[in-house]
Amino acid sequence: QLQVVESGGGSVQIGGSLRLSCAASGFTLDYYAIGWFRQAPGKEREGIACISDSDGTTDYAYSVKGRFTISRDNAKNTVYLQMNSLKPEDTAVYFCAAGCSEVIVTSWGQGTQVTVSS
Repeated sequence: QLQVVESGGGSVQIGGSLRLSCAASGFTLDYYAIGWFRQAPGKEREGIACISDSDGTTDYAYSVKGRFTISRDNAKNTVYLQMNSLKPEDTAVYFCAAGCSEVIVTSWGQGTQVTVSS
């Protein structure tokens, strides 16, 4: 099973930054495209960032492009999501997964809560 553990969430002020980590358990992250997703209260989960398994190509949702950066450290078997210029609408539970589309994700972690307020 492709298990992941998300960490690094917290409460920040508008305009602040956080770095989320996604650690893999039982598999090697660099063999998979890894996606970050988020689910805000009352909303469906959405994919926001993806990094490919081959050449590290990245892709972002329009809502976070230019503010969030996904990266991977294969030596640490970890994928990161650097989040800058945070807005209240970024408040959500953030998940990572093997796969960049929900339809192919087979296992979800517990997520990490991010709260952005004034």
